Amino acid sequence: MQNTAINRVKSAFLAGIWATLISISLGFGFKIWLAQWMAKEDLALYHTIIDIISLSLILMTGFRSSMVVSYSQNQNDKDITNIFRYSLITMVLLTWGIVLPYIKHQLNIDVEYFHLVGIILGMGFKVYFTNQIAMYRMYAISNKVTWMEPLTQIFVFFICFTLMAQTAISSLFFSMMISSTTMAAYMFINRRKQIATTPFDSVNMNPNLVNFVKKSFIASLEAGASILMIYITVLLTIAHFSIEELGDFQVVVRPFITYLTLLFVFPIYRFVFPELAVSVRQENFAQIKQIKHWVYKLAILVGASFFISMLLFSHQIVGWVFPPQYEKAAPVLMHFSMFFVFMILNAYQLAFIKAHGLFTQSLMIRICGVLALIASYYFYSRVTDNVVAVTLALGTGYLLMFIISTFVERQIHKGKFVVTT
Repeated sequence: MQNTAINRVKSAFLAGIWATLISISLGFGFKIWLAQWMAKEDLALYHTIIDIISLSLILMTGFRSSMVVSYSQNQNDKDITNIFRYSLITMVLLTWGIVLPYIKHQLNIDVEYFHLVGIILGMGFKVYFTNQIAMYRMYAISNKVTWMEPLTQIFVFFICFTLMAQTAISSLFFSMMISSTTMAAYMFINRRKQIATTPFDSVNMNPNLVNFVKKSFIASLEAGASILMIYITVLLTIAHFSIEELGDFQVVVRPFITYLTLLFVFPIYRFVFPELAVSVRQENFAQIKQIKHWVYKLAILVGASFFISMLLFSHQIVGWVFPPQYEKAAPVLMHFSMFFVFMILNAYQLAFIKAHGLFTQSLMIRICGVLALIASYYFYSRVTDNVVAVTLALGTGYLLMFIISTFVERQIHKGKFVVTT
């Protein structure tokens, strides 16, 4: 088989689906088992803390897209990596100094400092090596980490809970920090077998690196806007609904969103986007067209299947998987399924836009999605006092983003925008 961009995308994407299915089976099964006996309030607390810490460190995943584009253009991994290193160290220290006290003293959440610091450092290391693996397009390592991380987390949880006699919530925090650090070490060892570690050094800024820094900053803001959309749904649920409804969202709805995103949305950024960046650089328009057609077919098939399944069997699925106290999550899942196809399509559109170096336009689209989420929630809340209004608002945000990104893509094809380096 010829090693073309579309063949690399299909191979990595399909391998990624299998790896993610294993990850989902492990992770979701673990969550379901915890939901059978662990206090609903403790699970909601754990997931909320992880969300807050992720919100700060996820900004660094925004560097990933600019690293992929810049490295595909100039192959200057030494300076690109050093800029990322210094930026990540700064963000970890800011998270440690600002987010940790916010959790402890502003939200008055009773969690040990050791747990919070360990999670911050573990996630920081994982983000660093995940971005490097993406920059070098090491798809096989990325796919292995996808299923190894939840397996490691489950193993560590049982060690802490059964052998070390830790509480359930404490074991969850330990398992998160240790699994993140272990995966970082795995990526480091396997990356070093193929590509030597670039040394810490000063950066000699030139116009290309200055442009890389600008793109990275914008991409980080975009990543923040992306996670902010989910974070806002959590905040709206906390502010306007009960702890029971928060538990429904965090224990049932949120995992569905997370796992479907891992399965069909994240692979767009992990596998499709790097190949689009190279194809744009090589002006291989035929390959870009083939990739788009393949992604659109996949999105329509997956989106339609998910919607029909939830429309017909959402109550049965929730009742079969979760205890009876979570049955009210079924209507929320059904409404979310109407919009999932736009999450997949929008991921491709934004990847296409950023592959052309148009990071500012991508950020503006994300911001529009956030504003649409907030505005539409207050509109829906006037129609219904059900928590489903939050999910409808989230879907409306993604729908508007898709509409705008489609318009920008057409402008690119018409030559209205110039590819930037």
